[in-house]
Amino acid sequence: MLGRLPLIPRATALLVALLCALLVTTVAPAQAVPIEGYASYDPQENCRPKAKPGTKMLARWLVNKRGGARGPISRVCSSGGVSEHKEGRAFDWVLDATKPRQREKAKKLLNLLFRTNGAGEPHAKARRMGIMYIIWNDHMYRSYREFEKDDYLSSSCRRKRTCSKSLRHRDHMHISLSRKGGRGKTSWYLARSGD
Repeated sequence: MLGRLPLIPRATALLVALLCALLVTTVAPAQAVPIEGYASYDPQENCRPKAKPGTKMLARWLVNKRGGARGPISRVCSSGGVSEHKEGRAFDWVLDATKPRQREKAKKLLNLLFRTNGAGEPHAKARRMGIMYIIWNDHMYRSYREFEKDDYLSSSCRRKRTCSKSLRHRDHMHISLSRKGGRGKTSWYLARSGD
């Protein structure tokens, strides 16, 4: 008979349909999604210290890929001052600035986060991760200032000399995320949600 196609076995047809569905629903890589703008300053407004999904994902990725140790994400509400730790969207990557190998790990991470991507977008990975600011080794890098390196002195210290290693962020790198980054709703997290 002319115009008639042979019947395809049901198992083969089902397999083809499943593969097509998989291709359609696969999450696009982060690079295929438009890059986020620079996160604005989004300080702690309430106290819900449970670690947010994006914060946990970024902390896990960082320690698995770069070494070091994961410090705290959450901070108790009764501790003084404003801190994104109290909203579960900041964590401390434990490194020692007095040790050359650990300083090098921090430098490599900052270079990775602040690198210009192939499309000419500066600070691409930091923006995709929803990083709001980083404090490390007496310096602060703020997204809302395009990650310009600034000297940092904790408001709890009068002078650097009398300031503790922790308040100077010489025994850890503090990473604060925007609310969207903390929830894991920026392109970097969405590209990994299928992992």
